Amino acid sequence: MKRLLITLALAAGLPSHAAPSMAEAVEAAWQRSSASAEATGQQRRAAAERTAAGALWAAPPALTLDQVRNRQQLPGANGAARETELGVAVPLWLPGQRAARQAQADAEAQAAATQAAAARWTLAGAVRELAAELSQLQAELRLTAAQEQELAQLAADVQRRVAAGDLARADALAAQAEHLAAQSQHSQAQQRLDAARLRWQAVTGLAEAPTEAEPEAAAPPEHPLLAAAAARLQLARERQAVMRATRSEPPELALRTRRETSPGEPGVRGVGVSLRVPLGTADRREPQQAAALAELELAEAQLRELRVRVEADLATARSEQARAREQLAAEQARARLLRERAVLIDKSFQAGETPLPERLRAQSSAAQAEAAATRQAALLAAATARLLQAQGVLP
Repeated sequence: MKRLLITLALAAGLPSHAAPSMAEAVEAAWQRSSASAEATGQQRRAAAERTAAGALWAAPPALTLDQVRNRQQLPGANGAARETELGVAVPLWLPGQRAARQAQADAEAQAAATQAAAARWTLAGAVRELAAELSQLQAELRLTAAQEQELAQLAADVQRRVAAGDLARADALAAQAEHLAAQSQHSQAQQRLDAARLRWQAVTGLAEAPTEAEPEAAAPPEHPLLAAAAARLQLARERQAVMRATRSEPPELALRTRRETSPGEPGVRGVGVSLRVPLGTADRREPQQAAALAELELAEAQLRELRVRVEADLATARSEQARAREQLAAEQARARLLRERAVLIDKSFQAGETPLPERLRAQSSAAQAEAAATRQAALLAAATARLLQAQGVLP
């Protein structure tokens, strides 16, 4: 038994450097993901919308320049008459439109931030699943290594007893066959672990995975998915408010300066102000208003559906964790009993009181029970990670 424990410790294969935390792994995966670039772009767009909403004018001003020559030719005058007009047209905000645009810009910034948090939460779920898979495969590798070592020792003991004439040649062949089977299982476990590590590196870029399970924590004030859906709903409301405030095209205030020159006469200067108010544009904005209303109704429906789904996922995760914890206790108790039985039968075998097939069957039963307990421990850790994910907890 002491030799088994030593083998388990040696087979652990702990890295020489500190393993990353789950938060560090998620951050590394986030920096490599396309969702990070998309979130950055959305935040830049929201910042640009906020800047535009804070402008003094509803749209960029326009500069106008008109120049007319030869409008009239006076008798006896040399040269041509010239009329020059220079103006600036400034689009004006409608009453309440600027405040509505600013509220929409704030809602877009909040939607971009919550959408980024939701995308990070989704990525965290994938990282947690990969980490749970790696943890399970590492535990299986340690277990198969210990089983291989134990069966190798048993095969060597049987071979010595066969040489001494205590056991038959068939017993040595059976022990060697069991050892070879254990070697094959260990090799397969190593291959599965190597493949999982490659998948982990592709997602996170890290060579190692977290070695410690995440502690259970209280849920955040609001689930990231629900926060993102609520932000989209608020954004839809603000867009509809903007549509209500934008009843027509923006009016334009124009400032003009005019100069007339004619041959033989003094120049004439003047300054004018004009206001351009578009009429009859409400009907043309009906499709945009209908689209804004449809967006609002869709956002409300999506938030209702999402609340139901989040609650269902949370209940399922809690149930799975409770069942996994109960099954782990049962599997661990069974593994302890079968290992104790295997130790007793091994002593009986060493004393020549038990045949080798019975010794091998006891070893196989104990190994299978320990493997089941190991898998169940990994399943419990995975169930705990899924519960944290269902609660909306970010690492």
